[in-house]
Amino acid sequence: MDILSDVNSEWLRALTWLSAIAAGLLLCFWRPRRPHLGALGAVLVFAMANIGAGIYVLSHLGDSRWGGGAEDRLGAPPKLADTPVVGRFLGDLDAAMSGVVDGVNEFIDFRASLPVAVEFLAAAGWALLVAVPLGILALIVSYRDGQRRKKEFARYSSRVEELSAELEEIKRHLGYPNRD
Repeated sequence: MDILSDVNSEWLRALTWLSAIAAGLLLCFWRPRRPHLGALGAVLVFAMANIGAGIYVLSHLGDSRWGGGAEDRLGAPPKLADTPVVGRFLGDLDAAMSGVVDGVNEFIDFRASLPVAVEFLAAAGWALLVAVPLGILALIVSYRDGQRRKKEFARYSSRVEELSAELEEIKRHLGYPNRD
């Protein structure tokens, strides 16, 4: 069952954009303090959706949605096996000619579908090219966030040690027994 059978190339392009926007918004709502990761996720979803669309186009060669029916296809060759006297000897030639005609028709379908698939794959390439600086930005921001958290944890740890020392001082001052 092909759920995209009624989708033409314009709608397929729109679906790649819609999926990327939806993924970006979802990631931004899920992690509102990390929009850089939402942007990176949206770009990666866009790239993967375009790769999937390109593969889908190439796996449905000959489909009129990609322009497969616009060019004339070769018809079936005449059956030489029906020739009266020598027909039974020409059966192999019939099979070879049918194979050549089928191969040429597949090539015509491939040639018609290839520009559409290349558009999707090129868009995926550009998205992956944009993903590299976004990934580096995400690494830098995450590293700085990790360093900030590490300093904050060290500050909290020192504060806990100070409070523990003060509590021990208060216990000694009040005469509580030491339970170590």
